[in-house]
Amino acid sequence: MSLVSQTDLPAFLLACQQRCAEQMGAHLNRLPHMPLRLTEAMRYSTLLGGKRIRPALVYASAGALGDPRTGGSDVAACAVEFMHCYSLVHDDLPAMDNDDLRRGKPTLHRAFDEATAILAGDALQSLAFQILGETPQLAPELRLRMLTVLAQSAGCQGMIAGQGIDLAAVGKSLSVTELETMHRLKTGALISASVEMGALSAGCTDPQTLTALRDYARCIGLAFQVQDDILDVVGDTATLGKTQGADHARNKPTYVSLLGLDGARSKADDLVADAIAALSSLGVGERAGMLEAIAVYITSRQH
Repeated sequence: MSLVSQTDLPAFLLACQQRCAEQMGAHLNRLPHMPLRLTEAMRYSTLLGGKRIRPALVYASAGALGDPRTGGSDVAACAVEFMHCYSLVHDDLPAMDNDDLRRGKPTLHRAFDEATAILAGDALQSLAFQILGETPQLAPELRLRMLTVLAQSAGCQGMIAGQGIDLAAVGKSLSVTELETMHRLKTGALISASVEMGALSAGCTDPQTLTALRDYARCIGLAFQVQDDILDVVGDTATLGKTQGADHARNKPTYVSLLGLDGARSKADDLVADAIAALSSLGVGERAGMLEAIAVYITSRQH
């Protein structure tokens, strides 16, 4: 089945979820030296739910610029999702957010134990790089570029830097600009990597195209966080799987606390409009329709 043939976003997202879960499961089945309990922990944290927005962005970007079946889009999708799942496992740990629930189920350190959760997260991070480096479906130069993009987005120029800023911001006041910087790193960098890696997996290396996609991704990455802040206040706590207003309870700055609920909603809408405008410069017409639909979905989701 070709994912790019989907015209209905829910069906497309479901197809992405199923395809990515199948591919991740196959990778996790090929770990002969791992203790069974640790492999089970990795499967628990990756295969029991999740919206798979980042893999969907990989597939949608690859589909806009070529045929995702002919490149390494499956590997790219699994790599970004393994990296994302690692970040959630570590984010939930007692030393970080100390959460008891994730996706309505006990967090990994609660379902297993803290040491297993740390090791499982570490293993998922390493596996993300390993499968990219080993895939024969991509030319060596594309593999190198994708590895670099993923490393930058997950590490000192992205997610880890943003997480560090987040931890240091507890109990402190941040300006809107400072909050945006934190979230562009913490959440937006890996979303941007998903879009760029999808394009690279389709063989696209055109600088102007990649710049437009980065602009699109920066906007939707920030919109994703703004919507999360909104849902943290107005969302269904059973659906969220964690305490309502969790960031507020920890005295963390959010877009709602800085802009108010209406201001945060307006901010999210403006970011989506900017994201769609960035897509118009790609010159691929309806082939970018799924990327546009995902941008709209990000601010319309209720959990």
